[in-house]
Amino acid sequence: MTDTLVRITGLSVDLPDAGTPVRVLDDVSFDIPAGTTVGLIGETGSGKTMTAMAIIGLLPEGAAVSGSIMFGDTDLVHCDDARLRALRRDELSMIFQDPLSSLNPTQRIGRQVGEVLRRSGLPRAEVQERVIDMLDRVGIPDPAGRARDYPHEFSGGLRQRAMIAMAMIARPSLVLADEPTTALDVTVQARVLSLLRKLQVEEGSAMLLVSHDLRVMSHVAQDLVVLYAGRVAERGTASAVLHRPAHPYTRALVRSVPAIRTKTAIADPLPGTSASPAQRPSGCAFHPRCPLATDRCHTETPALREVAPGRWSACHYAEKVLS
Repeated sequence: MTDTLVRITGLSVDLPDAGTPVRVLDDVSFDIPAGTTVGLIGETGSGKTMTAMAIIGLLPEGAAVSGSIMFGDTDLVHCDDARLRALRRDELSMIFQDPLSSLNPTQRIGRQVGEVLRRSGLPRAEVQERVIDMLDRVGIPDPAGRARDYPHEFSGGLRQRAMIAMAMIARPSLVLADEPTTALDVTVQARVLSLLRKLQVEEGSAMLLVSHDLRVMSHVAQDLVVLYAGRVAERGTASAVLHRPAHPYTRALVRSVPAIRTKTAIADPLPGTSASPAQRPSGCAFHPRCPLATDRCHTETPALREVAPGRWSACHYAEKVLS
C-alpha cells in the first residue's frame, strides 16, 4: 500500500466579506498518497485553489481555518511560522497559474531558481551548478546563459519551465500545481505537463494538480477529488471517477467533455451556473442543476460516504448514479 503523505480532515475556511464571513471550503477531507498525483477538479469558484493555498499556508489575511492538514506529524493548520517556512524550503513547493506575475521581474532567472538552495546554506558554486542542471532538465536551452536572463526575456512556455525548476530544485515531497498550463497554448501545455510528470516521477514527489480540465486529469492524475461550491462531491481513482461517476455533478462534467468518453460522443454542456459559496443553496448545493433532485435534496445536505470500495460520493442517490 502507498503511504499517506498528507491527510486533510474536515478542512473549512471562512473569508471575511464586508464583515460577514463566507465559508469558501466546507468540511473538505481527502488524502494525498506519497509519490502520486491527486487531481483537484471543479468549476471556477469551487475551492480548488483555496485548498492548495490552505495546505501551503498562503491564505488571504483574515482567513479563519478549522480542521486539520497532517503532513507527517505536523498539522499545517496549527504549526508556527518558523516550522511552516522550513517546510516550504525543504518539503513543500508550489507552481502558480501565471509565471509572469509570480516571478520577480528585477531578478535574474538563475537567482530565483536557486534562492531556496541559498537559504539552505549550500555553497554558492554548488547552488549555481544545481541551478544550471535543473534548467537543463526542464528543457531550457543554453541553461548557463539563460540563467542570467530576466523573466521578460523568456517566452510564456520557458517562464513556466523556470517555475517548475524553482518548484523541483529542492526535491520536495509535495508539489502543489495550480492550473500550471492555463496561460499556454495547447501544444506547449502538453509538453509542460509531460515534463512536470517526468520530474515528479524522477524525484518521487507527490503532486496536487489543480485544474478544471478533465482531459488533463485523465492523462496525469491517479486519484481525483471533485469539488462543488467548496465541498467534496466525489473522490476515487481517476479512472473510476471519469468512467463511472458516482455523483450527478461529476457525470455532468464528464458529459460536457466528449473526448473523455469517446471521440464520436457529442458534447452535453452542463446547464446553469456554479453555486457561489456566499450564496450556497440549502441542502445539496448542486440541487438547482441536478436532474435527480428531490425534496430531500433541497433540505438535507448529503454526507460524503463510501458507496463502493475506494469510491466516495456526497449524493443521496449515488448508487442510482453508479448504476
